[in-house]
Amino acid sequence: MTASRRLFVGSALAVALLAGCATPPKPQAAPGEQAWSGRLALTVQGEQPFSAGFELKGAPEQGELTLLTPLGGTAGVARWAPGSATLRTDKGTREFGSLDELATQVAGAPIPIAALFDWLQGRATQVPGWNVDVSQVPQGRLRAQRTSPPADLRLAFEH
Repeated sequence: MTASRRLFVGSALAVALLAGCATPPKPQAAPGEQAWSGRLALTVQGEQPFSAGFELKGAPEQGELTLLTPLGGTAGVARWAPGSATLRTDKGTREFGSLDELATQVAGAPIPIAALFDWLQGRATQVPGWNVDVSQVPQGRLRAQRTSPPADLRLAFEH
């Protein structure tokens, strides 16, 4: 391999590694709308572990969750409003009757996205079967665990 080819390959690898470590930009929110961005990791027993960058904005009643690839591309966008939810990925758009139905289909088990809005604000809203630790929310960290089937949700975020 020539010196110029090695330099090109090394530079490309460095750019890819730096992009993989990049923090997603803060999502733009309308006045009065909540918005967070950061990284999430979800482990559900019997399912493939999942991690991604995220941008969450809106409210439990109506909002948007964008999941980002390590290089900053969009892996999927979930949008919801009363009575409906959609998931758009590179494979197309899927319609659901509710945010809970969408979250269950995507994660393989129910995930309380609506409660996540409270949790991210440091309120330990109770969800049956879930234990949430909001003690590190001021530092931009959140952890929620479900007892059955076991699941572990971790977020590092900015508000």
